[in-house]
Amino acid sequence: MSKNYSHIFTPMEIGGMKIKNRTVMTAMGIHSKRLVNHDGSYTNDGNDYFLERAKGGVGLIVTGAMQVQSMFEVSHDDTNIARAGQAYIDQMKPLTDGVHSYGAKIVIQLTAGSGRTSPPGLTTGEPIASSDNLPNVWNPAIKHRALTTEEIKGYIEGFAKGASVAKKAGFDGVEIHAVHEGYLLDQFTMECTNNRTDQYGGSLENRLRFAKEILEAIKLACGDDFPVMVRYSVRSMMKGFNDGALPGEDFKEFGRSLDESGKVAKMLQDIGYDALDCDNGTYDSWFWAHPPVYMPEACNLDDCKYIKQFVDIPVICAGRMGDPDIADEAIAKGGIDAVGLARVLLADPEWPNKVQSEDYEDVRPCIACHVGCLGKLFQAKDMCCALNPAVCREKAYEIKLAEQKKRVLVIGGGIGGMEAARVSALRGHDVDLFEKTDKLGGVFIPASSMSFKEADKRLITWYKKQLGKTGVKVHMNTEATPELIKQYAPDEVIVATGAKTRILGGVPGAENPNVIYAVEALTRSKAIGENVVIIGGGLTGVEFAYDLVKEGKKVEIVEMKDKILDMKNLCMANAQMLRQIIKYYSIPVHLGTTLTKIDKNAVKFTVDGQEHTVAADTIIVSIGYTSEQKLYEKMKDTNINIYLIGDSREVGNLEGAIWNAYELCMNL
Repeated sequence: MSKNYSHIFTPMEIGGMKIKNRTVMTAMGIHSKRLVNHDGSYTNDGNDYFLERAKGGVGLIVTGAMQVQSMFEVSHDDTNIARAGQAYIDQMKPLTDGVHSYGAKIVIQLTAGSGRTSPPGLTTGEPIASSDNLPNVWNPAIKHRALTTEEIKGYIEGFAKGASVAKKAGFDGVEIHAVHEGYLLDQFTMECTNNRTDQYGGSLENRLRFAKEILEAIKLACGDDFPVMVRYSVRSMMKGFNDGALPGEDFKEFGRSLDESGKVAKMLQDIGYDALDCDNGTYDSWFWAHPPVYMPEACNLDDCKYIKQFVDIPVICAGRMGDPDIADEAIAKGGIDAVGLARVLLADPEWPNKVQSEDYEDVRPCIACHVGCLGKLFQAKDMCCALNPAVCREKAYEIKLAEQKKRVLVIGGGIGGMEAARVSALRGHDVDLFEKTDKLGGVFIPASSMSFKEADKRLITWYKKQLGKTGVKVHMNTEATPELIKQYAPDEVIVATGAKTRILGGVPGAENPNVIYAVEALTRSKAIGENVVIIGGGLTGVEFAYDLVKEGKKVEIVEMKDKILDMKNLCMANAQMLRQIIKYYSIPVHLGTTLTKIDKNAVKFTVDGQEHTVAADTIIVSIGYTSEQKLYEKMKDTNINIYLIGDSREVGNLEGAIWNAYELCMNL
């Protein structure tokens, strides 16, 4: 159904900067050496990443954070805009000019850095913070020392120099990072992380002095008409260090409270900041600043509306704000002035254009997985997107028409198969897709069935629409056999037959009727009792435990390894929230177990040689999958060009299936 979102697409101003609409691409870091030069300028690939979003119709782009002062050397990167010169300006002018050619504006985010949020090993030298003895977020045994007043002045000078260079490079303004997310500057503003006794500690006015002097220095260097925004966390959502509050939890705020936030917002306006770019949280409650799929959509909106009543400057709200109905209504009622979009513009850079043209159903939805974006960033890799392989590879991964049109058969209608069919069709090939069941989506259907995975369901719907738009001929309830395939005389055959459930073997009672597997449980094809034991503490097992306790069921997790969520690519924000959920709901977790027996009403296992028994009506086995390769094995030695992709090639995550399909088919 088409709908007009006129309020999102009305012009606005920030400090005299005229912006064509109320969509803001909020900062997402690209820091790898392929994307960022030594002086802090973006490489051509980095520039292309931003230009693609400007082309997609966004009104204002905020770049990723750029360091202004290195108090210690950064081992993997030493980019610093305050030391940049003419080479920086020359490299950035094509970016700012290009953004302007699409009618968008661009500001650069300048940062004082991490303080106690800096991961150990990322930096060398003495760890710094706002105050002495603050514990490091990642390793609380590491204590940070306080910045001296002389060092603070050095930072302030760096902000002024960096802003001046940015202005010469054509940027329309700057955003100061951050009274936000518990980074170094935010550590000065919060009483819990500021025990200073000089002019930068004590009263709220003193705690905001650093931010005030930064603003004054920039305005002096660049003029009063040069817009300066500030990234701002309305609430810290902290119960203590490394202890974040869940949505709806009753707790005493350890950091910045909502009551104090109204005063801070008003003071930031009075200091002279031109806009508040808002969300919630700190690294101690990281799932608020980077909300995973378990967080509700628009999770920060109510708090942004609250502080709007204290200020006249624009308030931008970020945090799962990809639903245009929510955004448009909030803007229309004056609750916020603009919508902050981040990951949704990775999944689909055309979000603004599609929404404005009343084609929201054509937007590829972000599923808030954090696999490609934040997950890759903290592995010191190129930022990307699990759903959109072209992120930060806009030219190299551009889909182009094939020189020769081919007949392509895709076997399997899971996500990998649908992506292969979509990309092949976009390249001009004649594509048939065969799915042996009556549904498209494969194992992603049960995966998307949990109550908090509405975006996953929308992704399946999106793929179905793309298959129709691109002219893929879909054959449902059709199992592809070698004989059927040969009838089509294909040029290329792509096997995406997915994976099958790994069976629990060698345990007495594993065949009992009260033992069901994750797919059966998720699809509710078999009943689930009130007392549940989940065998397997991987991502699916823990997520499903959360979904079941929300229904009121009693759930325990039994895991063979010595820790749950033991996977390489799970983002810390996701893992942190899931662990808080386990703690909040008091879900028992048994680690280092060896299953010994399953009865009709209990599970028995040993830990360090001691036997334990847990009562259970239903035992849900969630121990993974194995690749399904029967068809491929039958045909791999024929003279047909055949490829194995996705889980049928190697069991992995959604990113692996989509990227495997995309990279194969963009070259077919």
